[in-house]
Amino acid sequence: MIKYILEQRRDLLRVISGMKKGYRLQAPRGQKTRPTKDRIKESLFNILGNISTESLILDLYAGSGSIGIEFLSRGARQAYFVDKSNPCIKVIKQNLNHTKLESSSKVIKSDSIRAVQLLGKENIKFNYIFMDPPFEQGLVINTLVTILEAGILDESGLIIVEHEKGLSFDGTLGHFKRVDIRNYGNESLSFYTQKQ
Repeated sequence: MIKYILEQRRDLLRVISGMKKGYRLQAPRGQKTRPTKDRIKESLFNILGNISTESLILDLYAGSGSIGIEFLSRGARQAYFVDKSNPCIKVIKQNLNHTKLESSSKVIKSDSIRAVQLLGKENIKFNYIFMDPPFEQGLVINTLVTILEAGILDESGLIIVEHEKGLSFDGTLGHFKRVDIRNYGNESLSFYTQKQ
């Protein structure tokens, strides 16, 4: 019974605000995904404030795609969703179809680090990059370094990293500087910009 309730709760993701407010989103079943909790998502977008209609978004390790969809709901121009899992890609496409946001989205089935390298070759610059890699796999630093090398962050862009609380990594990484960190129970959000 408890397992059934937990499985049902995986379907209770929602769009918090914007033109798609209240839309329910699916989460991949049977996957080791951790959809960003509503309270963390709400806090994140309170911190970010208004999203420019010209914003280009990259949602890495996208899972259900809920963060990229939230950006689009709040007015972002386009979002790229990257995940290597077939079930996750299927759910992202279902969620985009349900919210009628396919026309402003690109879904890429790929390892996130490889996808960043390919996007760098296309000379695309993102205003916001959100990444929520699996915990305890050492992916945060590797992904940040790859983003830095690929040069895909806009000059005034922001990287948001969701990670386990207490994860030890430098506040400065190459041209990236951590400008804020917020803790939510066992999880944290770190915010990076380029050094001016």
